Amino acid sequence: MITASPITAQYAAAEDHARPRAMAPRRWQQAWREAITDPYELLSLLGLRHLAAELLPAADTGFATRVPRGFVARMKAGDPTDPLLLQVLARTQELVETPGFVHDAVGDLAAKSALGVLQKYHGRALLIATGSCAVNCRYCFRRHFPYAEETAAANGWRDAIARLRADETVSEVILSGGDPLSLSTAKLAELTDALADVPHLRRLRIHTRLPVVLPERVDDEFSAWLAGLPWPVAVVLHSNHANELDDDVAAACRRIAAAGGQLLNQSVLLRGINDDAERLIALSERLFDCGVLPYYLNQLDAVAGAAHFAVDDTTALALVATLRSQLPGYLVPKLVREIAGDAYKTPVTTAFVELWNSSTESSKTLQATDFAGTATQR
Repeated sequence: MITASPITAQYAAAEDHARPRAMAPRRWQQAWREAITDPYELLSLLGLRHLAAELLPAADTGFATRVPRGFVARMKAGDPTDPLLLQVLARTQELVETPGFVHDAVGDLAAKSALGVLQKYHGRALLIATGSCAVNCRYCFRRHFPYAEETAAANGWRDAIARLRADETVSEVILSGGDPLSLSTAKLAELTDALADVPHLRRLRIHTRLPVVLPERVDDEFSAWLAGLPWPVAVVLHSNHANELDDDVAAACRRIAAAGGQLLNQSVLLRGINDDAERLIALSERLFDCGVLPYYLNQLDAVAGAAHFAVDDTTALALVATLRSQLPGYLVPKLVREIAGDAYKTPVTTAFVELWNSSTESSKTLQATDFAGTATQR
């Protein structure tokens, strides 16, 4: 195991200073345990149980239901098209096999450089810190990822840290998953203690949905850990609709900012959820109210089971053009697509779409490799 370092001591001292000796209940763990894992219960809570046969798949999709009750509370009862519900409810369309939609839509396994370490882009390394997440979003590009075999926390992070130390080109580490904030704060401190021994590390980035779906996670203990880190930290949230961002989420964002986190957001463009200019504008405005800047608007990754969420590029470009006409530039996210094997996320532009649409299938070199190791043209 990795031993304690000065960062752990600093985090512990900050925690003692920030909180009274009588420790408050760990509310986020309780909320985590109380999450809904039965889609029938989810529908019942929203008064939609009578639509179960119509909405739910007849067979197992292989991707479990999980959603915190606080997130469900933001959904509109009686509305089967609620944009928050559609993100988490298993649906019949997931069982439809769609050409080009594969298990490893973004080439994660081809980018593996060590256990739980993915290196796709120059200067950055992504750690699969855990396979756990507070919510199972149905469009998740890692819904088929083999977390049991590919988590950086294995062996006390040793393999992952050794790889990072050996590669002096890595200046930024990205904590991902799953959701890294599903780890206890003590486990996060163990990891960042180890990262402190990587001399060329300049920045830390955290990709997380927990402050949105489980804002209780941003407690005093977490804030003290974040404030004690020795690097600039970008906290990249994932929110797709303004209705996700209630007052509790706004308060969690303020706590992150107060602890030194630079808050950004990335969304996924999703059919029936946010493929509407008014909804995207409302999202950007509400994010800024919460102290968060829009970062990316991602085109859907072509992961098996999620084809029904796809929005075509022409529509996406029109939506972003409307955003540019209605919002200041700093509230317009970059429209991008991740292409397996490329050196950066590809901006979706008119020229890109024309080139892509004019190419024959045989000339499209974009490949996605499924987790069985089969390369398929996309």
